[in-house]
Amino acid sequence: MNDTAMENAPETPVLSQAALDEIEQECAKYPPDRRQSALLAALRIAQDEHGWLWDGMIEHVAGVIGVPPVRAYEVATFYSMYHLKPVGRNVIRLCTNISCMLRGCDEIQRHIEQKLGIRMGQTTGDERFTLQEVECLCACAGAPMMQVNKEYHENLTPERVDEILARY
Repeated sequence: MNDTAMENAPETPVLSQAALDEIEQECAKYPPDRRQSALLAALRIAQDEHGWLWDGMIEHVAGVIGVPPVRAYEVATFYSMYHLKPVGRNVIRLCTNISCMLRGCDEIQRHIEQKLGIRMGQTTGDERFTLQEVECLCACAGAPMMQVNKEYHENLTPERVDEILARY
């Protein structure tokens, strides 16, 4: 974790009772000896509540689920949907896989970077947007595409990108 992210991480990770209840609901979907199956959902719940996952929070979630912390780290670092450092209020995930590449995601990336004044992996100074590259968002028929927060946007052009970002 970088120094700035460490400074922003709360010393003691805390999940609200509502988040803990939601995690328990996820765990209840599995046999008691398979609670670890709820790990992805539990990390998502923690991230939804705090915006990102820092070391202490990942370890806390592992404890709630009852898995070794290394297992939670493996999951959190493998999937691009988890944020391991603070992100902007709106996260733009731009697909750069083959379908999107063939249909112009490089032009879309340049346009977004120029419009927001950031590069891939960065957050705007006002913390409004973070731009992330993702390998695939499984919307190849609508390439090029991006996801903003939880909403998919397909068949992008620079003009459509401007319209979409204006809503955020």
